[in-house]
Amino acid sequence: MPAAVSARLRVAAIDFLNPAPLLYNFEHSPMQERLAQRYDVRYTSPAQCAEQLRTGEADLGLVPIGAMPFLPGGAAVRGCTIASEAPVRSIQLVLRPGCTLGSVRSLAADAASRSSLAYVQLLLRAFHRSDPVVATAPADLPAMLATHEAALLIGDPALLALEARDRSGVFAECTWIDVASWWREYTGLPWVAAVWAVRTAALTETGMDAGVLAADLLASRDAGVAHVEDLVREWKPRIALPAGTIRTYLTQNIQYVLDSNCLQAIERFYQLAEDTGVLPPYNFPLL
Repeated sequence: MPAAVSARLRVAAIDFLNPAPLLYNFEHSPMQERLAQRYDVRYTSPAQCAEQLRTGEADLGLVPIGAMPFLPGGAAVRGCTIASEAPVRSIQLVLRPGCTLGSVRSLAADAASRSSLAYVQLLLRAFHRSDPVVATAPADLPAMLATHEAALLIGDPALLALEARDRSGVFAECTWIDVASWWREYTGLPWVAAVWAVRTAALTETGMDAGVLAADLLASRDAGVAHVEDLVREWKPRIALPAGTIRTYLTQNIQYVLDSNCLQAIERFYQLAEDTGVLPPYNFPLL
């Protein structure tokens, strides 16, 4: 039985499909009630997860790796990730007809896309000698491409846009680039989106043991992976995707284990981001 904590860790979570397995025990009985004694879970966007940790509004969050360099006192918790060794589907760079990776001059990016934008920028700079002007925009593909040569969609909006393209041919004349596949083409490594990150000071402030934290997160991930069919049933009414697409996404497009290949990919990401001026120098801290 874990020792009682003096205060609950405030958790910034993401209400997207891709982290659903990681959050399984936090959202399902009987573990939901037990974990509620140690964690206070609140939902926000990927970018806001990092911002809430930076400001001290949250203690633990699913943080895009592109945001980690801006979290002083933050560290990644070993074991869990949101990554892909296949086409990820939920990160799409869409180019107007006639536009190429080497010629794109303007890019509209979903406001939630900090890590994905870093991937796009470093890949364009390192391998295509392209550095488009970036503007933040709502995740609305028609509006984004009306004013920019390229658009970056992440998460559920990207999945829904792909579904619309495949069903009705919407924007089928555009070039669609799966960013995870693009990354692997040049590096041969998995694409890593996010990790659980904690303010290390919060462990002392709350009395939370780091081993208990890691065990709770791993157990939740393992339960989610074991209950994919439950997640498919729960998410089918929430997102306009066929059950088979949801199942494939959770079991084949995304992987949730922060293994040695993912750690190598993270190291490569930070090195390329530094070399291209996308991010400052950074040594990835693991709790």
